[in-house]
Amino acid sequence: MNPSIGLQLWSVRNSLQKDYVWTLEKIAEIGYQNLELITTVTPEGLVFGKDMRAPELRKNLDRFGLQAVSCHFVPNAEMRLENILADLQLLGVDSLACAIAFFANRPEVVGFNTTFNKYAETCKKHGVQLYYHNHFQEFQVFDDKAIYEMMIEQMDKDLVMFEFDSYWATRGGQDPIYWLKKLGRRCDLLHQKDLPTTAVPVNLFEKFGYDSQITIDDMWDLQDANHFTEVGEGNLNISEILQAGRRYNNARYVFVEQDMTKKTELESIKVSLTNLTRILSNE
Repeated sequence: MNPSIGLQLWSVRNSLQKDYVWTLEKIAEIGYQNLELITTVTPEGLVFGKDMRAPELRKNLDRFGLQAVSCHFVPNAEMRLENILADLQLLGVDSLACAIAFFANRPEVVGFNTTFNKYAETCKKHGVQLYYHNHFQEFQVFDDKAIYEMMIEQMDKDLVMFEFDSYWATRGGQDPIYWLKKLGRRCDLLHQKDLPTTAVPVNLFEKFGYDSQITIDDMWDLQDANHFTEVGEGNLNISEILQAGRRYNNARYVFVEQDMTKKTELESIKVSLTNLTRILSNE
């Protein structure tokens, strides 16, 4: 069975900041129904856009026939996880994914994994599944072992799942199919964008080195529209990736996520939806 298509709202982040409700309406008109939210974490709970809280967001989602099925967040020391989970319950969201993390050494990875297991235990008690979403830096190597390998081994297989981004794995010099097979049923959420010929080098570790420390500043420097293109417009074998997601992962959702685009944000997500729908219909 094919996964359902969704939209990661990072793809339209600038539009949301200008007019959140109008952007939701346009997303619905384009044809999306399932959303993965982006949010700001505060001690009191979640903030969407400039100042929207969960009750108001829920009303707007219902108004436009949209459904929030997942949410990205970045954990911080001041957050109160119970407040986050209460907001997710109000929104009807049962999947929470860590959007990004950076590590300087192996002990930092081990510490993060230990803390993440504790988060996941609390999430499970509240009916929410916790995920980790990769970029490319999780494939850097500390003491002869990749961060991603350590995560798979050290994060509790009964508590933590993975949301797999095939583009970023490719930029980390990896074969997405290998990792989808390895993750198996611990991965049922996928992120999809595409890789243009202008993304050089494809393997970013040719630029950074596998044992270098990757920082948030490095990631921001990579936010170049020449490095990204819409689903079906680039070189990734998306059909093969989706086949693997169905075969090995029983993927529930594949979220369009466009980090950067040469089009307007709304034009971009429309192209990706059209192409992704076509690819899935040919499976």
